[in-house]
Parts: sequence; structure tokens; C-alpha cells
Amino acid sequence: MKPLTDLKTILHSKRANIYYLEMCRVVQKDGRVLYLSENKKEYQYWNIPIANTICLLLGTGTSITQAAMRMLAQAGVLVGFSGGGATPLLMATEIEWFSPQSEYRPTEYIQGWMQFWFDESKRLATAKRFQIARINFIQKVWTKDRELKLEGFDVLELKDEFDKALENIAKAYSVGKLLQIEADLTKKLYKYAAKKTNQLGFTREHSNAEGANAFLDHGNYLAYGLGATTLWVLGISHGFAVMHGKTRRGALVFDVADLVKDALILPWAFICAKEKQSEKEFRSQCLQTFVEHKALDFMFKEVQNAALYYTESSS
Repeated sequence: MKPLTDLKTILHSKRANIYYLEMCRVVQKDGRVLYLSENKKEYQYWNIPIANTICLLLGTGTSITQAAMRMLAQAGVLVGFSGGGATPLLMATEIEWFSPQSEYRPTEYIQGWMQFWFDESKRLATAKRFQIARINFIQKVWTKDRELKLEGFDVLELKDEFDKALENIAKAYSVGKLLQIEADLTKKLYKYAAKKTNQLGFTREHSNAEGANAFLDHGNYLAYGLGATTLWVLGISHGFAVMHGKTRRGALVFDVADLVKDALILPWAFICAKEKQSEKEFRSQCLQTFVEHKALDFMFKEVQNAALYYTESSS
């Protein structure tokens, strides 16, 4: 068994892999975690690089051994069960997460978060900073991404919309108003993406399991996974939201996921729908985009800054 420190050499914010498995058995063999699948009555073993893995999702038809769970816990990998196709994911009641108990997460971030969270004005100010960071990230990604440019996505064409949203965010007097501003901008982005991919007349329907709507749902769940991982590593409870519904225990995951959803998930949901790609191909594109634009790094940075903002200001 490898020493605990060897398996945690790679920081969670730098890890590259999120695995979804189905119809297989996860086991520990010769000091490695493997998954075993049956193919034409022959068993095949595949290695899981746990030290470079953020989370492991087990879908339909899976099982896992105690020895494998022990190694995953030592590597700090978040393990969960999900439905088929990796959804429903983190925000659904069907999923159960197992967090390793033999680790020590920092306390400074939850302490900093709680220092401001009970002050309504500071919660609003934090939510505003999140929304500004979200818009800046959209502009950065869409300006930099060569493939999006080839699809016709030009951030300059949305300059007026972004400028208006930033102006309205600064003037927002409540979280409710901020949610309205967020929704209005996202609707404009939907309309823009639909136009660029010749899907005019698109209407967002969360229960619609077809085309761009299905991909948006699927991709958003992946973003929720990154948001939950960020908060778990930093030791901040999901219940202390700054913007989304305070009656929902995991609402802070929504706040954090919103930092990247429109920049990374939204355009590719429409592009992949236009190209009639499969769910698996879309998921692969999302994960590649997360890595290329360092989504997890960005989320860690913004949450850390928010948690320590008032602590550092007062020091």
C-alpha cells in the first residue's frame, strides 16, 4: 500500500480525471485500483489513476470492494453512485457520496465564509463578485477558444449585453434582482448560440430530453460535480449559498457551478446538438473543455478569494 502522502501529491485543483463507470466491478489489485468488465466471457482489467482523479461516479450495474474504497479514500477521491449516463448527478437525491474520513481539510475557508455569511449585505456583495467573475470568464474563454471562433462565436458581438449586465449587477439591490439579471443574460446567450448553430426558435425546457436541452442538463450536472469538489476540498458546507435558494441544502454548489456553466457548457451544448453527437461524445467534449480552460483552477481561485475577502480586508 502506498503511503498516504504519495497518493495526494497532485492537488485536487490540478487533477485531470473524472471517471464515470457502468456495468463493471471496481477492485484493488497489486496496489492499484482497477475496474473489471466482461467482454465475450473474458474479463478485462483497466487501471484507474487515482492520484490524478477528482471523483469517481459509479452508474448502473456497478459494484466496488472494500479494499478499493480504502485506496480511493487514501487518495482523496470523492466516490459516488449515480444514475445511468452519469445523471442524475450531485444535485439529485438519488446520489450518495462517500467522503474519505482519514484526511484533514483546511478550516480557514469555512471560517472566512462564516465571518461574512450572516451579513446580508456581504452575501450580496459576494454574489455580485461571483457574477462579475462569471461574465469575465465567458469573455476570456470565448475570446481564446479557437474552435468556438470557427463556429462563429464572437464575444465582441455581445459586448453591449455584457456591459449592460455588468452595469445592472453593480446597481442590484437584492439577491432576487441579481438572479433576474443572471437569467436575462443567459436567455440572451441561448438565443445567440441558437442563432449561430441554426437552431432558431429554441426554448429552454429542463424536462426535455432532446437536443441542446438534454446536453445543457447533462453538462450542467458535470459543472455541479466540479463545484461540489471545489467546496468539499476547501471544507465549505454546500448549504451556505450567497445567491441561490437558501432552502436548498446544496445551493452553494449552484453558485459555484454558475462561474463556468455559460462559458463552457452552453456553447458546446448547441454545437454538439447541431452535429447530432451522442451523449458520450458531448460529455467527452465538456471534460476536454474543462481541462483546456482550467475550469477547476478558476473555481478554486474564486471561492478562495470570496472566503478570505473580508478576512484579508480587515487585516
